[in-house]
Amino acid sequence: MSYMLPLGANGRGPDGFAGEQSPVRLSSLSQQRQAVASRMAAETVGPARAWAPVSRVPSGAAPLVGSSAVASAAAGATKVTWPDPSRTMTAAECRKGLGTDKAFFVKSRFAVCSGAVFLQTWLQNKRPVGQTQFVVLSVGTIAAKSREISFQYHFTDMAKTGSVKTGGLLIKTSPKIPKKWPGTAKVTQGGNVPGSKSFDELARTKTFKHTVKVASKQGTGPDDTVFAVYEPVISITPPPGYTLNGAGGKLFMLAPRWDKASYVSRDDGAAAFSYLPTLTYSSKKGAPEKAVADHIKKAYSSPGATKPVNSAKKIPGQSASDPLNRLFRDTDRRKKNRSEAIKVCEKYWGKKYSKNNTYQCDEFPFATTYQGAAESQFEAAAPKNNFSAMPLVTAENRDAGILLGQFMTKNRIIDGTNDGFIVKIK
Repeated sequence: MSYMLPLGANGRGPDGFAGEQSPVRLSSLSQQRQAVASRMAAETVGPARAWAPVSRVPSGAAPLVGSSAVASAAAGATKVTWPDPSRTMTAAECRKGLGTDKAFFVKSRFAVCSGAVFLQTWLQNKRPVGQTQFVVLSVGTIAAKSREISFQYHFTDMAKTGSVKTGGLLIKTSPKIPKKWPGTAKVTQGGNVPGSKSFDELARTKTFKHTVKVASKQGTGPDDTVFAVYEPVISITPPPGYTLNGAGGKLFMLAPRWDKASYVSRDDGAAAFSYLPTLTYSSKKGAPEKAVADHIKKAYSSPGATKPVNSAKKIPGQSASDPLNRLFRDTDRRKKNRSEAIKVCEKYWGKKYSKNNTYQCDEFPFATTYQGAAESQFEAAAPKNNFSAMPLVTAENRDAGILLGQFMTKNRIIDGTNDGFIVKIK
């Protein structure tokens, strides 16, 4: 296994290479010391989350995005729009997103990357004689309405020192799919992944592509879902006469998914990565969803001060370990969520709380999630009264609802506990 080093550090490698040459200067890309192969990203959702341990370090993330209010042709009216998620990523963006302490960078659930540093100490007669280093980045992107995932590999930061014959150091990249749900789904692979290439050849080639695709009608459930784990393996073989301390290994695990949910797109479905996206509402003055943002902010920061009364209230949706899950197919449960929230508005603000439709009863978690107001009536283990409801200005409540619907559609959030999202207020 190659050493996964904190690459902002300086100094000697883990084997204390002490030849006449100085050890290689470590890459500025940082990585957890332990092998990344044992970890999934912290934001992973779906069956892959339980298949392997989840990283304790949050992934790098793009700056939070939110709605935009666009003036319409009608005087004084606005049209709220949730932005399209990113579907491209450069190697430079990946490096910047990983920073100095991240194993994963999730720009969106259609553009993710991970990276690892491989450091080898060369030995002759059990004595260190030199070092080599290289960084591997894997950038996964998905085009709109596509079932194909493209992984672009980048070999960077290739350095050497001492008596090393890098023309004979063979490096092989072998992308693997170690797990699928269901296991019968067939993955079609393509691209131009090379066989074994020398260190020097990769320094010239620098990049290559691998693609994976799962056709529809191979999944499970009404959304025809297929989940998988994607894991590249790096094999390193030294030239004759040398041995290596640091001879390759598994890099990292990414979590692709394919679905054909008709309520997010009426086509042959598409791919996404099983990472929790973030719904960002703005509490800034002038934001169309400000009232709802303020409500959620209060529900998160002072849950005991919200209605219904529950001093032990802890509202979900704030973290990857406790996300919100979309509720789409069970219309009766969605209606029950709404009716339970309305009961609270009527109890605390009176039967005429709407004041001739000037106000609507807003609930959080949303009625379109499994964690809505009626959750305890459907889930025996769920706490009672673990939600907040209050009247809000109709226009702002409506705009927030429009944004929520667009957010779910554009991010391909599907029904059930194998997908979800979190909510943040800015």
